Amino acid sequence: MKGAFSCSVLLLVVLKNALMVFAVDPTQGFTNVPLTSSSFIYQKPYNVPLDKRYSFNNGVRRFWVYSNDKPFEHGSNTRPRTEVQIKPDYTSGVWQFEGYAFIPHGTSGATIVQIHGAANGNTTLLLRIYNGDMREYNGEVIATNLYDKWFKVNLIHNVDKGKVMVYINNVKKFESHDEGPGNLYFKCGVYGAPSDTSRYMESRWRDIKILKK
Repeated sequence: MKGAFSCSVLLLVVLKNALMVFAVDPTQGFTNVPLTSSSFIYQKPYNVPLDKRYSFNNGVRRFWVYSNDKPFEHGSNTRPRTEVQIKPDYTSGVWQFEGYAFIPHGTSGATIVQIHGAANGNTTLLLRIYNGDMREYNGEVIATNLYDKWFKVNLIHNVDKGKVMVYINNVKKFESHDEGPGNLYFKCGVYGAPSDTSRYMESRWRDIKILKK
């Protein structure tokens, strides 16, 4: 019995050390880019005031939208969204987005953060929530069981090397080639996917940062 207990303790120590090995600070070596109120450019359904789809209280930015809302401008055929574009834009170098996200239970089929712009297409990266799990677009699962908890998101875009990385809670979950250089910037909020969206979609964000090397 004593031997079994010792083995269990050893296993816990090994697992803890393994987690410590893979958990890193993705912002190490980066410099913080100062943000002001003018750094945040909002998009929301064109026929409602911003305060009907967005709030900013006690450091928390709350975005919400309905699947039958209008697009962000007249004549657009895009899906409903309430998002913020975070300046500055970039075209080269190594840039990073950091923020803490909260997704309430029931939100599904919603992009919550993205890298907009690319040489080919409109986006370099979209991270969507489907039934509490995070996917890259509607494909690879990046993280699971994210409803009703704060979690840290870091996106690193090395434009010069054509690489994108995603960290969730300081653990690298995804790495891929990008879609080529372009006029690039980070966005977060909620943006309905082309299909399988919930009627109501919401994300909350705090401690948003932009960093660069």
